[in-house]
Amino acid sequence: MTRSKVKGRRGRGSYKNANLRSDSNNDGSPAVINPDEYRADLLQKSDMQNARFEEYYKKQEILGADEEEWHRFLEACREPLPTTFRVAGSRETAKVLNDAIENTYVPHLREVVFEDEPVAPPVQLSWYPGGLAWQFNVAKKVLRKSSEFKKFHSFLVFETEVGNITRAEAVSMLPPLFLHVEPHHKVLDMCAAPGSKTSQLLEALHSSASPLASSVPPGLLIANDSDYKRTHLLIHQSARLPSPAFMVTNVDASIFPSLSLPHDNAPPVTGEGRKPRLPPLLFDRILCDVPCSGDGTLRKNVGIWKHWNPMDGNGLHGLQVRILQRAMRMLHPEGRIVYSTCSLNPVENEAVIAEALRTISGFELIDVSTDLPTLLRRPGLSTWTPASDRSLTFFESYDAYNETLPTGKLVRSHFPPGADEEFGLERCIRIYPHIQDTGGFFIAVLQRKKPEVAGLKEGKRAAAPDAEAPEAKKARLEGDGDVTMSEQEQDQGQTPTVSETTQAQVTSLAPSSAPAAEASGSKQKQSGDGGFKEMPYTFISPDDPIVEGCIQQLSLTPDFPSSNILVRNPLGDPARSLYLTNDLVRSVIAHNDYKRIRLMTAGTKIFTKQEGGFGRKGEEGSSAEMVSQFRLLSEGLPVVLPYIKEESIVDAEARALRLLVEGYYPLLSSFDEAFKKTVEAKLPGSHVVRFKAGSGEGASLTHDLVLPIWKSHVSVSLMIDKKAKSALSMRVFGEDITVAGREALEKQTKKAQKAEARSAAAEGDGDDAEEAE
Repeated sequence: MTRSKVKGRRGRGSYKNANLRSDSNNDGSPAVINPDEYRADLLQKSDMQNARFEEYYKKQEILGADEEEWHRFLEACREPLPTTFRVAGSRETAKVLNDAIENTYVPHLREVVFEDEPVAPPVQLSWYPGGLAWQFNVAKKVLRKSSEFKKFHSFLVFETEVGNITRAEAVSMLPPLFLHVEPHHKVLDMCAAPGSKTSQLLEALHSSASPLASSVPPGLLIANDSDYKRTHLLIHQSARLPSPAFMVTNVDASIFPSLSLPHDNAPPVTGEGRKPRLPPLLFDRILCDVPCSGDGTLRKNVGIWKHWNPMDGNGLHGLQVRILQRAMRMLHPEGRIVYSTCSLNPVENEAVIAEALRTISGFELIDVSTDLPTLLRRPGLSTWTPASDRSLTFFESYDAYNETLPTGKLVRSHFPPGADEEFGLERCIRIYPHIQDTGGFFIAVLQRKKPEVAGLKEGKRAAAPDAEAPEAKKARLEGDGDVTMSEQEQDQGQTPTVSETTQAQVTSLAPSSAPAAEASGSKQKQSGDGGFKEMPYTFISPDDPIVEGCIQQLSLTPDFPSSNILVRNPLGDPARSLYLTNDLVRSVIAHNDYKRIRLMTAGTKIFTKQEGGFGRKGEEGSSAEMVSQFRLLSEGLPVVLPYIKEESIVDAEARALRLLVEGYYPLLSSFDEAFKKTVEAKLPGSHVVRFKAGSGEGASLTHDLVLPIWKSHVSVSLMIDKKAKSALSMRVFGEDITVAGREALEKQTKKAQKAEARSAAAEGDGDDAEEAE
């Protein structure tokens, strides 16, 4: 994740880069202030030079002393980055789409020749599970002019719009894979926007083989981002894979608030003269894809060649340490943390890991060298040499630096650990552009040591002392020490056990957050709502007439979690939209102040009020005859489907699907008699149709397809948006037969005809001129 060049280096709003983080070009993140500055086609390869960059990284010996490899590394950094994408692994259509790419598109693309040169087709990323990630490297003019690649590109665009395909850098797909997320896990993505990694985590959370657990997983994913505007981008991206186990928060990750959650086997924490407090929520998996200088994205953000200097990494080091420390305090004893950056700088990578391990004992780096065996990687660095200024004044040790510049800005943690400190930094992962045609990246995986290994004894565990560091230089990290006892335990004189220590670290936020907030320059006050203006979250009664109407309309089974339906308005009135959460999300909302945690969204929208399609008053099918005026949303269908009674689902054939895709409101009289009779017998309103696998009417369905419809007086409508309908048409019929698709084709044909006419006229004028001569 690259840091902002628009806002301040620290504090709320500084985490994201207008000049884009590692995976944000393909995720629709905000444009740069001067977009031309980062366009590869406006910077010649001969201009991709930066003497400071080369001198700095040669000094770090990131590739050892191999000059030949160093030149290969630099050449790779100057090459355009390949396009990579992955198929959403938790969706029913994943196998269908992957088979279509592998068996339909790739064979056609193998034969493409452009300007007398063969063009390589997409290839699978060998290390990505299930072969669901792909990479291709073709010029933009090929995509524009080659009919085969234009068709493939249109396919990718349509499927990306509806969330079946996600475009992201190859290296950006790695951190979620190393987390090993399972459906029951409580997961926190601390710096989540724009959301490609978040969507990958959601896919893992929904990866259960059970249809019910796949739709409503028992776990939880909280995606956090410090930038308010980018949380809306995050919500938009994640909406393509709706989940009742999903929450989005808007807080400074370095002071992420402690969340309360009742545990079956953990009584409330009590203290003399104080109200009982619920135990803290500890996360099973935490992703720290932290703000960074982003020089690993040189192949994409070529403007970095012009502006790179070591001070970007130096300035972000303290914030990165605080975020990782906060994650460590919130981790479950059996949990796992992945720390990642798209930077090559050891000050942002190994130095952060070393400082976190030094200040918070009981943690270790995990050796993941056998994970993803076909992924080519290099080990972490054990030594490095920081530069104190833009002119690259290097210092071999902190003592040497402190003697020379006693009022300088570097602190001890910028420098490598001492000879007596062993953190196993070689277990970190470094990805370089030249070894597997990717961007640059860094990954470290941490976990708590097992009690017998950690060597923890009962009693208070203190942070590692650093007596030699001047007070002024430690100010940024004050409050980041390993506080192990809650206030209540200290008041009572209790000595925590290992598990108690773990929980106490989380409850220690109050005394440690103020210095961290001050150091980061954050204007947001975690103790209040900070001007938070989002609507409240109100769970409505299961016997609310609107909820009961929805259940009756769709014939939902008694085990449908109707007690987990919420609305977003101050009065708690189900006026427009209904959201569904799982039990865990409901518990988190119920036991935490939504303003304090700055909760932006929770759960997924499943029902919304239908504003039309009722027929005239008094007619058959009018709103007066309806059980419910609310309809099932297409994004809510996967969540609700396991609870719909089998006999209430309408079965249909390919012809019915074609009619629904071709028009907006096809008349019931235009359908086959069997489908017509079945639908006519239904009450007006929202229903679900299942199209059987098979072929016919130009369609090819490899599996049953379930979609929502709305029945009115004389017509029926497919209730999916235009883009989703076009993507469906391309996938099933091989072409866009929708109204929007036909209109676009007609417009394109007319444009081509006009261009051809102009060309013919120009040729005619030329012939006339020749005859005149």
